[in-house]
Amino acid sequence: MYRPGKCKTPRRPGIRKASHTEKDPVGVYCRIRPLGADNEECCIEMISNSTIQLHAPDGLKANRNGEFKETQYSFKKVFGINTTQMELFEEVAKPLVEDLIQCKNGLLFTYGVTGSGKTFTMTGSPGEGGLLPRSLDMLFNSIGPFQAKRFVFKPDDKNGIDIQNDVDALLERQKRDNQPLVPKTPSSRQKADPEFADMISPQEACKAENVDEDCCYSILVSYVEVYNNYIYDLLEDAPFDPIRPKAPQSRILREDQNHNMYVAGCTEVEVKSTEEAFEVFWKGQKKRRIANTQLNRESSRSHSVFTLKLVQAPLDADGDNVLQDKNQVNVSQLCLVDLAGSERTSRTRAEGSRLREAGNINQSLMTLRTCMEVLRENQMCGTNKMVPYRDSKVTHLFKNYFDGEGKVKMIVCVNPKADDYEETMLVMRFAEMTQEVEVARPVDRPICGLAAGRRQRNQAFRDELSHRLDDRGAPYNADDAALLNQLIESFPPMPSCELVDPGDDQTLPRLIEVLEKRHHIRQLMAEQFNKAANMLNSMLQQFDGQFGNKENLIQDQQSKLSERDKVIINQKTELERLEKKSKTLEYKIDILQKTTDMYESNKRSLEQELETRAQKLQQELSERRRMEQHMQGMVTDAKLKWEKECERRVNAKQLEMQNKLWVKDEKLKQLKAIVSESSRGSSSSSSTERPEKPERPSRDRDRKYGQKRSASPSPPAQQINPVHRRSHSAGGEKWVDHKPSSNVDLGTVMQPVIPNAIQVSSPSEKALSKCHKYVLRHQELASDGEISTKLIKGNVFRTRSGGQSVEFTDVETLRQECPTAPSRKRRSGSAEAPHNKEDQENWAPVASTSAVLGHQKRRKP
Repeated sequence: MYRPGKCKTPRRPGIRKASHTEKDPVGVYCRIRPLGADNEECCIEMISNSTIQLHAPDGLKANRNGEFKETQYSFKKVFGINTTQMELFEEVAKPLVEDLIQCKNGLLFTYGVTGSGKTFTMTGSPGEGGLLPRSLDMLFNSIGPFQAKRFVFKPDDKNGIDIQNDVDALLERQKRDNQPLVPKTPSSRQKADPEFADMISPQEACKAENVDEDCCYSILVSYVEVYNNYIYDLLEDAPFDPIRPKAPQSRILREDQNHNMYVAGCTEVEVKSTEEAFEVFWKGQKKRRIANTQLNRESSRSHSVFTLKLVQAPLDADGDNVLQDKNQVNVSQLCLVDLAGSERTSRTRAEGSRLREAGNINQSLMTLRTCMEVLRENQMCGTNKMVPYRDSKVTHLFKNYFDGEGKVKMIVCVNPKADDYEETMLVMRFAEMTQEVEVARPVDRPICGLAAGRRQRNQAFRDELSHRLDDRGAPYNADDAALLNQLIESFPPMPSCELVDPGDDQTLPRLIEVLEKRHHIRQLMAEQFNKAANMLNSMLQQFDGQFGNKENLIQDQQSKLSERDKVIINQKTELERLEKKSKTLEYKIDILQKTTDMYESNKRSLEQELETRAQKLQQELSERRRMEQHMQGMVTDAKLKWEKECERRVNAKQLEMQNKLWVKDEKLKQLKAIVSESSRGSSSSSSTERPEKPERPSRDRDRKYGQKRSASPSPPAQQINPVHRRSHSAGGEKWVDHKPSSNVDLGTVMQPVIPNAIQVSSPSEKALSKCHKYVLRHQELASDGEISTKLIKGNVFRTRSGGQSVEFTDVETLRQECPTAPSRKRRSGSAEAPHNKEDQENWAPVASTSAVLGHQKRRKP
């Protein structure tokens, strides 16, 4: 977001690389370490020099139902358990050292799980030196005679190199020697650390070819570690305070003027021998963070980066001193990286700081994997996604190598034991993906315009000068002596110069004459020499002209060659474009094939799901038809039942109305008889005949209806209010009233009321502990089709174990009955029936109702 009032420093445009730059894939090698014990199970098998096979262990197959299959992985080369350190160095690291001398950068790092032998591969052990000490030994064996004096090349603070003349370098050395309090750089005359003294045997020493002898070389080393995503300098000479120790300061990454990443403020030590470099390395190695874990006794808890920086500058025309031109200085560097191993906390059982270290290690390795995946996708698909280098200090530091500033190689170290199978499989997948990443091939350094062989000529001149000074002007060799004798013999012989008489006047004139002849001959020889020199100069001029013509011809030929090279480059570019397009199309075809397979699988799954749903639908339809038939049967039964009930009730109502009408008729007849009897007077009193009793309506029709009804109504009877006995639950005790939620509310008038009761739907120990009595309301269907409610009572008492127990003591039954329905038991004494026919006929019937009365009955169990 832009903020007004502030402006950003414009970023310098990066160096644009030509599109036709040739690229090489990342060289990935595999090294298998030996098993710790002979009886351990192995999960890796070496098929060939470039292929290994990974198979799941037996225990994992049993746990995963045997779903893991054997997989093969290919590398540039595979080194077995019997591979020596020298063979590994000859194949992997030696080409990088040769490229370093030819001003080409290189990056070599080891990758693998914890305990797979990465540190041993990089550092080695006494008698078996690793890649780092062997690289140093080869470098010093190659450039040892051509090294510049100390402090001629001085690093600045911006990842550059300054050149000092011999006087300034001498003053710098004297200044360092006169300050004993300042920690000095380890000298080659000091005794080396005994642990590194016999790392490389003299028989294994090697040397690079094609070393430019007309250059001066100097080696600067630095050693840093990346711990918890912070960079620390392992060669820093910080003062030690035993009272208040000071923690080391972390370093930051910066970008120089050539857009190369470097560690700002990192200590760079100039070394002059292999032993001195070993000592500097061991000094930083002692400060590296190493801890003991469940899987590795000396587990690296940080990523270490040991950098070899080779500075070379050409000699001047005389071949005596370094050319004082900073633009002619070439700096190349080789980074040897020992990555910390990935680990699972479930296996290492790390806690505290170890757990935090493991998390940061795994996170940085995951960032490296992500960067490789994005680079691979950009190169194969032609995309331009941003590579997340800045997510980790390791990937940010080596960003330039992956962008084409040097050759990159990786050694995958694996442990063949079965316990590391899953971690090893992830490492193999990462290695297989890394081999598909391509890095731009480094270009050759520019050729210096000075003539070759300057150092040899200067050395020959120095040897001749010292020899002549030793011999005090003697001829250099036999050929020069013979030529000098021949020249002396061509002069006139010298006369005798002995004077025996003071008056001798012949000897001196003869001597003068001979000397004059010799002088004349010398003049003639000088003239001839001048003529020959002029002739030689003219010949040289002719040769220069011919040489210039030939140079022009060569330039013309070179221009033609350059044009042809451009044509070839254009053709290569077109070929690369077509190859990239072909790869892109293949990748798209793979994606389309995968998409088609995915759609086919989805189609099959949807078809199966559709068939399953169709079957379920058919089952639901059949179930629905069955339920409809069942419900229709139930509805028919209910309809018949209610039709019979309605018919019964209608007949009962009609009978009731007929009874009422008959009662009224009887009353009217009685009243009429009384009135007529009172009007007759006394005359009628003598009459002994009684009036005929009115006949009751015939019940033939009622009997006919009664045969059709399922239950005929009983003759009307006077409704009597029953006397209900007080329930046993009305005591002063506290009750638990257990009424299940499945009970049906009958809506009756008479309901058991229990005071001081706790109503629950399910009994609990807490409720039982507060009460003394317990009652359960249980409903069941009686034989006559009505619902009967039982009150099952009991006493609550405490058990020995502290719980609650119920002892049942009584059962009360509540049942509903219809008063018009015929009783199954004979009623004796319940109603006062008339004893004679007259009283029965005079009895006034009471109209029956269809109201249902609830009777409480008590039954002892």
